[in-house]
Formats: sequence, structure tokens, C-alpha cells
Amino acid sequence: MKPIRLRDFVEDIEGRIYAVSAYDNTERAGCVLRYVPDPDGERVDPAGRRYTKLDFEPAYDYIRAHKPEYLDGLHRVPIADILRIYKPEERIDWIASRDPRVAALLSHFDLPAGSVGCTGSRLVGLENGASDIDLVVYGAAWFLAQAQLARLVGAGRLPGMSEEMWRRVYEKRVPEISFDVFVLHEGRKWNRGEFGDTWFDLLYTRSYDALASAPAGRGREIGRARIEAVVTDASHSFDSPAVYEVEHESVSRVISFTHTYCGQALAGETIEAAGVLEEHGDTQWLIVGTTREAKGEYIVSRSLLESEQV
Repeated sequence: MKPIRLRDFVEDIEGRIYAVSAYDNTERAGCVLRYVPDPDGERVDPAGRRYTKLDFEPAYDYIRAHKPEYLDGLHRVPIADILRIYKPEERIDWIASRDPRVAALLSHFDLPAGSVGCTGSRLVGLENGASDIDLVVYGAAWFLAQAQLARLVGAGRLPGMSEEMWRRVYEKRVPEISFDVFVLHEGRKWNRGEFGDTWFDLLYTRSYDALASAPAGRGREIGRARIEAVVTDASHSFDSPAVYEVEHESVSRVISFTHTYCGQALAGETIEAAGVLEEHGDTQWLIVGTTREAKGEYIVSRSLLESEQV
């Protein structure tokens, strides 16, 4: 069996469906509960089963009340309790066959077979009219998709993001930075596009042969901090968590657990970041996204802001 991987979904033996949110899933899958069986639920899968979708805080409240043994930072589901694994790359043809918009969007990209999937509600057949499109691209193919998206928009084959759509994304993310600063950073990432009446994301996930090198484990919390540092390596800045290796007197990594601050800076740029310091061996990491809305936590590229005189 292939390893359980970030952005897979899993279903437990009681029918609850979780989004996999970690790479370290050997004994217990690190997830967040998304859908619970409910005869009065508004979401209906292709087999006619009804579910209620839970937002972040209600999901934690549910696990705390019904499955406290799963509560450990994330929702940790024992492998023995997993009935089914939904893999985006294996179900992409099924998803495209159900949604012409997904099929049309995929037709614009030329990516290696097996390197692209679709996660989120569409992966388990529980999407509704308001659902955006969460494309997953694996390993090196993600950077091909990123470059292709930039070319497609430049050639007019796909539209650029409108201000209205940027505002919808901004209001969903609720970041600690202004709208103008948000759009300035987002506009150069090429990991999101507008399509029809919704938007799509290009989500990075590691290839199977790179799973072992993903950062894992929590350190001892030291306190909150704001730092400025030079990014020395941003090659995994679109991952989840996003990783920025930095040059700083005490911090070696800035790590973001919120998608808002993935791809936020390039190697060689100076960043300003606020979050929680953790001790990891003889070094420290600055963690951004320690709560769902990351209040008081952010990453911005000072180099980008200064170049644009923002």
C-alpha cells in the first residue's frame, strides 16, 4: 500500500472523513476532521450518504467530545481505524468525469501522468456550488505547473485574477497583512488562478520518495517573537508546512502552517516574520500559523515591499 500522504483524505471505521494534513503518518495519520455522517446533512455523496461539513474549531470540538483519543495537535487517526484512503492522483479521472470545469481546467496543463490530482470536497464527492478547485501537483511537476500557469495567463488562455476574486480569497484567509500587501505577494506566486465563477489552487505535495525528509515533530515553545532574516533556501516554501531556511543569529528556519504564507519570499530576500519560537536541538524555529487564523503571526518579504515602495 502506498503511504498516506499530505492532501489525501481518509475515512475512519465510523464513516467520518478527514483531510490528511501531515507527512508523518506511519502509525497514526495526522488529519483534520472535515465531514461527519449526518442524516440531515447538507452534503450528499454519489452513494446518497449525507454529511455535515465541519469548520476548523467545530471539528476540534467534535473530536474533543467524541474521539478524545484522536486529539494531539492534529487529529491523529490510528492506521487500524482507517477504513479507506482517498488519493487525489488516483481519483482525478473520476473527479474530472463528474465536473466539466475540472476537466476543462486540466486540459490547459501538460503535466506528467500521475503527477496531478484534486483534493478537497471533490475528492470525496461532497462538493457544492461554492466549492473552489484544489489541484494537487506532486514533486518537481509542481514547478512545471507553476510556470505553465504564468504562461497561460500571459497568453490570455486563462484570465488573471480579478480584484473581486482576490478580495474573496483575502476574506477567506483573513490574514494579518493588508489587502494590498497580500495581493503584492500573491501576484508573483502563480499558485492560484481564476476559472469561471471560482478560483483554483495549485497545491504542492512531496513525491513519495521525498516524504522522509519533511520536517516533523514539535519543539519546546520559548515564546513569541518577531524577526528579520535573510532567506537562504526557499525550495520548500510552497510545501505544507512551508519551510524557509534563514540566516539569523538564533533562528535557522521559519515554518508556516498556514497556506497564506507559503511561497511568500524568494531565496536571497529579507523577510519579516512573527510567530512562536520553538527549540529544536541547538537551534530555534519560528512557527507561523500556530492557530487557524494565525492572529498576530505573518511573513512578509521586506525586499519585495521595498522594491515596490509599499
